[in-house]
Amino acid sequence: MARFKYSGRDRRGKKQGTINAASRREAMVKLKEDGVRVIEMTEIPETLMTKDLSFGNPVKLQHFVIYLRQFATLIKAGVTVVDATGILAAQTESKGLKKALLAVEQDLREGNPYSEAVSKHKKIFNSMFINMVKAGEVSGNIDETLEKLADDFEKQHDTRQKVVSALTYPAVIGLIAIGAVIFLLTSVVPTFVNMFADLGGELPRITKFVLAASEFTQNFWWLIFLIILCCVLSIFYINTNKKTKYYLDYFLLRMPVFGKMLQKAALARMMRTLSSLFSSSVPILQAMSIVEKVVENEVIAKVIIESRNSLEKGRSMTEPMVIHWAFPPLVTQMISIGEGTGALDAMLSKIAEFYEKEVEQSTDRLKSLIEPIMIVILAGIVGVIVMAIMVPMFEMFNQI
Repeated sequence: MARFKYSGRDRRGKKQGTINAASRREAMVKLKEDGVRVIEMTEIPETLMTKDLSFGNPVKLQHFVIYLRQFATLIKAGVTVVDATGILAAQTESKGLKKALLAVEQDLREGNPYSEAVSKHKKIFNSMFINMVKAGEVSGNIDETLEKLADDFEKQHDTRQKVVSALTYPAVIGLIAIGAVIFLLTSVVPTFVNMFADLGGELPRITKFVLAASEFTQNFWWLIFLIILCCVLSIFYINTNKKTKYYLDYFLLRMPVFGKMLQKAALARMMRTLSSLFSSSVPILQAMSIVEKVVENEVIAKVIIESRNSLEKGRSMTEPMVIHWAFPPLVTQMISIGEGTGALDAMLSKIAEFYEKEVEQSTDRLKSLIEPIMIVILAGIVGVIVMAIMVPMFEMFNQI
């Protein structure tokens, strides 16, 4: 929501003030309804206090898919692009998408093409979307292009959700384990310290270790949270810096168990995007540049850049892929066949479907495997603390 400063006239004479609206046009309409004839209007720049501090894409992918489906349906029904954009801006649940669509509608009414209007909002409409829409406008099949985009974004969303779901479970269990350990060390174990002191004699090593850990946690509990905060901030910084993100992505792809699943998800996204761009007649070099930006993995992106350079020199796009560990032989061989037969878009689509199914199967296997392992680890940690308390108590009872 933007803020506008205006000056104008109403029945009482001159009028000045500010108004909140999603776009300049909406502000003009509001003032007109209030009986104000606007003479001058300027947008007030955002400050740190008023700015919407959102990272990445401010629109959820499921909201964007719904928008594409509805947009394609309205275009097929004969509704103009301008009216369809206004209708969808009024009914979308996403505030970020609503704001962008109102601005797009204003640009459309000023005579700008849809592809040019959405290109001003690259946080919401990525380069793949913009280029495919441009191709749809040229061919006159904008409704079919939107349907295809909806299908592709939906498949990417499903794949991403499966990966997130598989990674979320161990993260949640890990946080519960940390919380449980901190609670036991700060609240339960200290109640037994005086009892152990009265016992005298030599305490078992496990009890000494737990008592020392309890004392440290009570005195330096803030340090634990500071370390966790530093780790989170470090990961965020690494992930936002292109150079450091390469090493993070490399580490994640090389991780045992999870690495293969992340690799398959990245390859599925790459192949799905390339297939969509090729089928929309986007030039191959331009398509490679777009995929490099939307693949969300710097290791894969580096190979894509090398493949594009290989194409520019008149060689095969698979040459850099063949010698890179992140691209299995299945990928390079099928791409080579697609290049030779002239059906590269269809072949890329088949590869994407294969890896999307692989990701689904991998996440199902991981969930069934991780659950018992995490329960055993949590039970083991709590069991060690309980044992450290119980062993000296048993010794005390034996002495009675």
